[in-house]
Amino acid sequence: MHKIPFKNRYVTLGKTFYVKTGPSPVANPTLIKFNDSLAKTLGLSDVNLNSTDGAEIFAGNLIPEGAEPLAMAYAGHQFGYFNPQLGDGRAILLGEIVSPDGIFFDMQLKGSGRTFYSRGGDGRAALGPVLREYLVSEAMEKLGVPTTRALAVVTTGEDVVRERLLPGGIITRIATSFVRVGTFQYFSAKGDLKGIKKLADYVIERNYPQVCDAVNPYVAFLKAAVDNQAALISQWMQLGFIHGVMNTDNMSIAGETIDYGPCAFMDAYDHDRVFSAIDSGGRYAYSNQPTIGLWNLTRLAETILPLLAEDTDAAVEVAQDVLKTYLESYHINWLAGMRAKCGLTENLDKSKNDDKALIEELFNTMAANNADFTLTFFYLSLMTEQPLEQDNHIRALFDNPTQFDEWAVKWRKRLRDESTTDGERQAEMQMVNPVYIPRNHQIEAAIRAAEDHDDYSVFHDLHEVLQNPYAQQDGKDSYMLPPEPDEVVRQTFCGT
Repeated sequence: MHKIPFKNRYVTLGKTFYVKTGPSPVANPTLIKFNDSLAKTLGLSDVNLNSTDGAEIFAGNLIPEGAEPLAMAYAGHQFGYFNPQLGDGRAILLGEIVSPDGIFFDMQLKGSGRTFYSRGGDGRAALGPVLREYLVSEAMEKLGVPTTRALAVVTTGEDVVRERLLPGGIITRIATSFVRVGTFQYFSAKGDLKGIKKLADYVIERNYPQVCDAVNPYVAFLKAAVDNQAALISQWMQLGFIHGVMNTDNMSIAGETIDYGPCAFMDAYDHDRVFSAIDSGGRYAYSNQPTIGLWNLTRLAETILPLLAEDTDAAVEVAQDVLKTYLESYHINWLAGMRAKCGLTENLDKSKNDDKALIEELFNTMAANNADFTLTFFYLSLMTEQPLEQDNHIRALFDNPTQFDEWAVKWRKRLRDESTTDGERQAEMQMVNPVYIPRNHQIEAAIRAAEDHDDYSVFHDLHEVLQNPYAQQDGKDSYMLPPEPDEVVRQTFCGT
C-alpha cells in the first residue's frame, strides 16, 4: 500500500484549536462502499484503499503514516442558544491532502469513538445515519451542489446503543474545510483575538486565496463567505432540500453542505416543511433557510469585527454593509436558478418581476395541491409550448389539475418571449431538473435492509441510480416515484 500524502497545516495552528485524539479500534470492520471516483480526484488511486487494509484505516484501527488524528474545537448556536464549547464529539480529522489539481482536502472519520468533546456521548454512529450521509452527500455532488464528500463507509462489527441496539458504522468524509462558523465563535467567546486572526488567515490561505491581495482581506473574506452561502442555500431551495439543523456549528466556512443529520428532500411541496424530529418550533423549516443563512453569517461577522476595522463602530458599519448584500445575492441566485428550471432563459428586463411572480404562483399552486416538488419540475421540462396529451403527467400530480392548467396558460404565454425551440428549451430544463433525488422512503428502505437483514443491495442500487440524476434510466421508474401513504417518512433523526 502506497502512503497517503498527508500535509497537516491545521496542526500547526496550535493546541488551542484541537485536542489530539486517536480513533477507538473496532471489532470487525467491513468495507461496504469505497468511492473510487473520489479517490481518483484526490490522487489516491494508487494507495489501494479498496482493500482489507483500507477497511482498517476507515474504521480507525490502522492509522496511516503521516496522519495526525485530532478532534477540532468549536462552539455554536444550537437552535438559537449559544454553547461556548462543542467540538468534534464523534469525528476525528486524520489530516490534509492535496489533490493533483492542487486543491486542499481534509479527511475525517465520523463515528470513530469518544473524543475530549463527546460530552457523555459514545462517539459512535449507527449504520443508518452513515449510509444516509453517503447516499445524500454523493447525490448532492451529482446534483451540482457544493458538499462534503464520502470516500468510504464501513461497518464496525459492534452495536451502538440508541433507542435499541443498532449495528455501528463509520463514514470517511472529505471536505475542502471542516472549519465552521462555530469555530470562529469558539475563539470569540474566549476573547482570543490572536486565535481569531490565526484562524481567519488559515481559512483565507486555504479556501479564499483570491482575497489575499484585497485592501482588507478580512472584509473580502466575509463578502466571499456571504456570496458562497447565498448561492448554496439558493441551490438547496431549487431542489427542495431541507438541511434540518442549520446551527452555526453545522455551517461550513467553505460554503459546502455539511453534517447530513436529519436532512431530507421534500416530496409534496410545503413552504414550511420540517423533517427534523428535534426541530419542534420549525426554526429550520424549508422557507426559513435563507434567513437562517443570514442569521448565521451575522454571527460570523460578529466574531471577526476586530479584523474589519480598528474602530468598533466602523467595523460594525463595514460588517452591516457586507451583510446587506446577502439577500440580494440570494435572490439573484434563486431567481436565476428558478427561471432556468422553468425554461425562462431570455433575460428580459420587462419580465424579471413577472417571472418571479409566475414562479411563486407555481409554488403556491403546488402547495395547495400536494404536488411533488421534483416531479412537477421534471414533467414541466417535458411540456411544449402547445398543450399536448403528455401534460397529463404533470396534471396528475395536482389534487385539482385545473389550478395547474390556469398557471400553465400564463407560463406558455411567457414562453412566447423565448427564442429557443421546444426541443432546445426542454434539453436545457432537463439539465437542471433532476429525475431522481434521494427520496426519504428509498433511503429508509436501504437502511432497513442493511440494519435489519445485513443486505446492502438496496443501498448499492439506490446509490447507482443517484449517480446520474438528470437522465431517465431504463427500468428505474420506481426511483422517480413519491412514497405510497404507508411509506411516507414524516420525521428524520440525528445520528447521536
